[in-house]
Amino acid sequence: MNLNYPTATAFAAALRSRQISAVEALDAAVARIQARDEELNAMVVRDFERARIAAQAADASLARGERRPLLGLPISVKESFNVAGLPTTWGIASSTRIPAQSDAVVVDRLKRAGAVVLGKTNVATNLGDWQSTNPVYGLTRNPWDLARTAGGSSGGAAAALAAGFVPLELGSDLAGSLRVPAHCCGVFAHKPTHGLLPTRGHAPPGAPELSVNIDMDLAVVGPMARCAGDLALALDLLAGPDEAQALGYTLSLPPARHARLSDFKVLVLDEHPLLPLSEEVRSAIGHFAANLRRSGCVVDTTSPLLPDLTVLADTFNALMLPIIGADLPPATYNAIGQQVARLPKGDGNRETMRLRAMVATHRDWIQVHRRRIGLSHRWREFFRTWDLVLCPILPTVAFVHDQRKMQERRLDVDGHSMAYSSLALWASVATACGLPATAMPICLGTSGLPIGIQIIGPYLEDRSTIGFAELAEREYGGFTPPPGYD
Repeated sequence: MNLNYPTATAFAAALRSRQISAVEALDAAVARIQARDEELNAMVVRDFERARIAAQAADASLARGERRPLLGLPISVKESFNVAGLPTTWGIASSTRIPAQSDAVVVDRLKRAGAVVLGKTNVATNLGDWQSTNPVYGLTRNPWDLARTAGGSSGGAAAALAAGFVPLELGSDLAGSLRVPAHCCGVFAHKPTHGLLPTRGHAPPGAPELSVNIDMDLAVVGPMARCAGDLALALDLLAGPDEAQALGYTLSLPPARHARLSDFKVLVLDEHPLLPLSEEVRSAIGHFAANLRRSGCVVDTTSPLLPDLTVLADTFNALMLPIIGADLPPATYNAIGQQVARLPKGDGNRETMRLRAMVATHRDWIQVHRRRIGLSHRWREFFRTWDLVLCPILPTVAFVHDQRKMQERRLDVDGHSMAYSSLALWASVATACGLPATAMPICLGTSGLPIGIQIIGPYLEDRSTIGFAELAEREYGGFTPPPGYD
């Protein structure tokens, strides 16, 4: 079997048919990592010795005729997931780096499906950046251009997939941390419906390993791969309630709305009222929409049913920023509170709104949550007429690394200087109301860098967004190896 960029599905089938052994698969992955990762710095925690023991056990199981979906498949997971025996730091320099005692629920599910975890991939410090760099493990670079970001905070995962280290990864997403790296590195990712995958074991370093889910508002965990079919495979293995809390309970997701591309009705967005879009990205999305029309897909660019994008963005920020504020050091939090108290009550500029949200009260949060309920109703009404929304992930292709403080960074979008904090605006379209979103690469731009799109669907209709990506991938998109890696 050719081990250059196999899909997880094909790889698992080759292992079952004994075309390749699990140990041979592991050796090939390790050799590739050792040859190429020095320049990328994606696989920052390597667990090759234990992975070899697991691969040998997988070969013994295969020889006995045992069949599990991923038996013998080498994978890696984002550093922020607990893997028993490995440290979980979230890139925080002061973290204890004490090895976790047990696996995160989703890691355990992949292991029980037979996957061999060979290591963990790099993250942004505290998972809070669209670049994957931290004082513990350093900077991860994009295999398409080492000077550019691989995305964040699951940037190591996306770079590892694009470089061909592994065929399947686990990431997480609050403000685009699955979708942005997928866009930057030209791979696939799925942000599930909020709550669909258990997050227990995906917690900051030092958090107690409890038998209850510590579900954070807006945040999800999800799979990353090089094709949509592998996302579907992973979703089947990972979705469902935490066994520790819902023993015997199972979840049945609805099938994809349609089996043919021509049967879908999609709304394509290429404008956001708060953020310009580069002509390179706009042109790529326009070309993709034109291809969909030629396939018979019903495509439009406006609808009175669409929830207001500005309201979605403001709601998202008002829900997300208190999460960030809750983890600030007391002195920093109090200083922001004092600054907010001095602001004029009628001041409604966006930076003021951000500061107020950082120190919001529970009363403030409840009022915003009620607004979210109204937006969720708007989405339900929208999806009675439309099947999906297609929109950008970032306003530009992967940008050049910027090591300045977050508040000092600016992003140039065709001559428009944008605040770095605005990069979450397109992610907020799906995240504010917990909707599923599948990221897929659609082309290489005029820069020669990959461009992705996110496919947003109705609540709990994850199979529709992945299914559409799988159909579109066959015709118009899909993974392309970076130059020099194939």
